[in-house]
Amino acid sequence: MKWYFVKTPKFFKWIYPKRIWAFSNTEKPHLTFDDGPIPEVTPWVLDELKKHNVKATFFCIGENIAKHPEIFKRIIVEGHQIGNHTYNHLNGWKTDTDKYLENVVKCETEIQKHTSKNYTKLFRPPYGKLSFKQAKLILLEGYKILMWSTLSGDFDTSISKEKCLENTLSGLKNGRIIIFHDSLKAEKNLRYVLPKVLEKISVSKK
Repeated sequence: MKWYFVKTPKFFKWIYPKRIWAFSNTEKPHLTFDDGPIPEVTPWVLDELKKHNVKATFFCIGENIAKHPEIFKRIIVEGHQIGNHTYNHLNGWKTDTDKYLENVVKCETEIQKHTSKNYTKLFRPPYGKLSFKQAKLILLEGYKILMWSTLSGDFDTSISKEKCLENTLSGLKNGRIIIFHDSLKAEKNLRYVLPKVLEKISVSKK
């Protein structure tokens, strides 16, 4: 049973005004991918993005970067943005603030091991769950907290791939931040949806 909002309600933006929920409507839809990198899914995602000449942002789990540094490096080399998604995919609402911040720093350390490039420090909380205190401290560390406008629902094994595509296309508008997951749980829906979304974005560029 679906328990999440496909489109982010406006009151979220009022409650959390310092988090980024969308970009200017003069910009194209912005694709983001959470939970990688992993060998089963991330290289395929990168191939699809390259095929359509689309750049995205990958919010990576530190533990996965440590396991698959070559895939993480490919993300950077191919010109995509990277972001911090904690080291162990922690739920901020269920984690002590000190422990949570230590986990964010641990992920950042892993990121810096594999890139010498200057980059914008982006953070996305796993599950979208972050306390006000945690958010304040993360912002003080120089991060921008990037949320989303449209949740594809690719991770939801109870919905069909057709429904996942419908969710995504309904929010595929200029300035919207779309969230996918390069994870095993999302793989089935993602492999169906992503090529169709990229084709639509490519056509709109012409």
